[in-house]
Amino acid sequence: MTVESPENEHFVRLVQALTPWLNQIVIIGGWAHRLYRLHPLSQRLEFPPLASLDTDVAVPEKLPVLEQDLQTRLKESGFKEEFLGEHRPPATHYRLGEDAGGFYAEFLTPLIGGADNRGKATATISVAGVTSQKLRYVDVLLHAPWNVTLIDSAGFPVKQPVTVQIPSGASYLAQKLLIHDKRSSKERTKDAIYIHDTIQTFGRSLAQLQDEWTEHVKPILAAKAVTKVMNSAHGLFGEVTDTIRDASIEAGSTGRNVPPDELRSVCYTGLKEIFS
Repeated sequence: MTVESPENEHFVRLVQALTPWLNQIVIIGGWAHRLYRLHPLSQRLEFPPLASLDTDVAVPEKLPVLEQDLQTRLKESGFKEEFLGEHRPPATHYRLGEDAGGFYAEFLTPLIGGADNRGKATATISVAGVTSQKLRYVDVLLHAPWNVTLIDSAGFPVKQPVTVQIPSGASYLAQKLLIHDKRSSKERTKDAIYIHDTIQTFGRSLAQLQDEWTEHVKPILAAKAVTKVMNSAHGLFGEVTDTIRDASIEAGSTGRNVPPDELRSVCYTGLKEIFS
């Protein structure tokens, strides 16, 4: 039986607040990476996933408000708004109480078209009462998601099983590749580990991820984006780079030794198989 962690408890509180919309929103980012281990296609790994204090939640631009809006449900569950930047509405983190070790949620919505609307910035938008950042390629993560079920025996303190949506493995990897050149060096380092570990998680099921790419992801991308994804194995993992070396060091934080060339090789081989 898996031991419950404080992070899992905080995540369950967030999921409970999101309950009315769980069939319309998708858990992305680091928490999607953790939840992949609950998916039937995953294989058991001997090392823990990277820890993450934040939960990124992909939401469509139009999310219906039911008896309560999302902001109200978050506040009732102990989340407080933390405003960032100068956008209107301001970018917002929804942070759990002071005893939650910094855990917070952030909402992301697809940016379609240009980033400006008649000279007015459109970096954020109000969705069901919360502020969501508009980012490119979030639509890839919302399209044809997978389901995983949170259960108590897996370390999630729920009274009844709860199903949440996460991106398909192919969507997750493709989006990481598409945004690579827009990320900071620190973010690129973490993304390299996420790519490596996701490929290992589904190491016996890469053919299924290739099917997901062919049937669901590739058809919704522009030709230029398809080419970028398909060339990323060679472009990003064709040789050992500083990003890969840093990722190798960072991977040590989970108690394992992944030499740079091994990390590079796993990513290169896996991406070539999935995105061929």
